[in-house]
Amino acid sequence: MPQKIIHIYLMPGMAASPIIFEHIKLPEDRFEIHWLEWIMPLNNNESLHDYALRLSKHIKHDDVVLLGVSFGGVLVQEISKHIKVKKLIIVSSVKTVKELPVQMLLACKTKAYKLIPTQLASNIDILAKYAFGNGITKRLDLYKKYLSVNAPEYLSWAIKHMVCWKQEFFQEDIVHIHGDKDAVFPIKNIQSCITVKNGSHIMIINKYKWFNEHLPRIILNA
Repeated sequence: MPQKIIHIYLMPGMAASPIIFEHIKLPEDRFEIHWLEWIMPLNNNESLHDYALRLSKHIKHDDVVLLGVSFGGVLVQEISKHIKVKKLIIVSSVKTVKELPVQMLLACKTKAYKLIPTQLASNIDILAKYAFGNGITKRLDLYKKYLSVNAPEYLSWAIKHMVCWKQEFFQEDIVHIHGDKDAVFPIKNIQSCITVKNGSHIMIINKYKWFNEHLPRIILNA
């Protein structure tokens, strides 16, 4: 009797296209991959809770695996509050406000995040470094192709909700995969994760072989 196909929905990071997952390949006899992508917020005051509810309508299967990268990891945690999931996985992300770096906490407290979006929207080089970290400088042109959402209204909303995310407790069964060289969310602030050696903030792109090898076991290890 054939085994039931597990549906996996992948959510990219801030401003990124789901093309970041182009090299993620899992056995097709067990898994079917679906890409999620950013939708425009209704306005700058739309809550992350309400946004996640709207985006959850794009998930067409039951008991799915949700995997999110960076801010996408924050979002899938919010989506999981609206739908039943088989497994929740975050990559290069955070689980609570306690894992946010000091500069993000300060940006929230001082409201400095309000000054950023217009500059990012008008300068793809700055946007790429902001989304992926300074470590991509040498391969900037390559990584620009992964950025597709640079509308100021989206960036304003996304940056605010990333730096001002207030979640204090995380789900005990969440799987957190994090690189020990992540410059955006330093691993020194991260609790309870699977550590990827020499993994940077963009390891979903440049260490895809690690994910192709390990994700099936992580997903099936219920």
